[in-house]
Amino acid sequence: MKPPSLEPPSAEPPLPAPVLDMRHVSVSYGAHVPAVLGVDLTIRPREIVGIIGESGSGKSTLAHSVLGLLPKTARMSGTRFNLAGTDILKADRTALAALRGPAAAMIFQNPMTAFSPIHTLGRQLTDLLWRDRDPSGAQKRARIVAALAEVGIPDPVGRLDAFPFQLSGGMLQRVAIAAALLMQPALLIADEPTTALDVTMEAQILHLMRSLRERAGVSILIISHHLGVIAEICDRVAVMYAGRIVEEGTVEAIFRAPRHPYTQALFACEPALVPTGMRRLPVIAGEVPRPGASLCDFASRCAVKAARCVEQAPPWTRSGEFPGHHVRCHGSALSGSPPSGRTP
Repeated sequence: MKPPSLEPPSAEPPLPAPVLDMRHVSVSYGAHVPAVLGVDLTIRPREIVGIIGESGSGKSTLAHSVLGLLPKTARMSGTRFNLAGTDILKADRTALAALRGPAAAMIFQNPMTAFSPIHTLGRQLTDLLWRDRDPSGAQKRARIVAALAEVGIPDPVGRLDAFPFQLSGGMLQRVAIAAALLMQPALLIADEPTTALDVTMEAQILHLMRSLRERAGVSILIISHHLGVIAEICDRVAVMYAGRIVEEGTVEAIFRAPRHPYTQALFACEPALVPTGMRRLPVIAGEVPRPGASLCDFASRCAVKAARCVEQAPPWTRSGEFPGHHVRCHGSALSGSPPSGRTP
């Protein structure tokens, strides 16, 4: 019998450097209008991370900050904000512009405003390949046609001469996705990418994103109100409310054991989870407050708040039995389970 090895067990290989690494990042408009407060978010190669939350929670502002697309009145701060090795907090406008495309590309929420109305789609998509100086015009055209075909555009050659107003919203959203894929980014940011699509095309786009992750190693940050989309495609989920991430974990953790009262309320309002026979859809009472207006921004809408919820800022703590599951809430509120045994 071979004697057991006396060598110490080999250490686990280190995790790859994150594509996006944010620590305590805040964004405000002017000096007195906060939009994002102290966000920590890490996305590693080949990882798909989703952000969910009501309108006005700061999701799109957070996404725009990654690409330096905030207005001049916006102010960013933080202890770390790296995109593909570049410090966003120290980068000037020229450096940020150089990151758009190779480092990160974005699929915007409204495809009708993503393209110029006075130029053909072929002209605009060709302009995206300005960095590729060596390939000929024919090669660039072939790449564009292939990208359009990949997202399900019929007659992709003919569409090159079309203007944006000649396509439906759903068709134009597919072109927007093709435009982002053309730049072969390390990080693809998708802001409600399937809103204008029917169910069949939505499934095709989600499949395309997954295959892009597997084929090209692209990381994806997806923002969506559609919980079914998040459950279908994401590895991890961050729940955002009033400019803060209030809960984060794997898809299994968030969908099977949501711990923050806000996350539980979101699931309670999901039509796919509403019990059969209910005459009125549930809603979350009140409105999203201005970020930072109180120690716990959800306290005014929370059904299980306690005295300390309005006296002390809730801590960011490990929660539940799932690894990597964290929640920003006092222990008195960490009770209950998903409103239903089902998931979207």
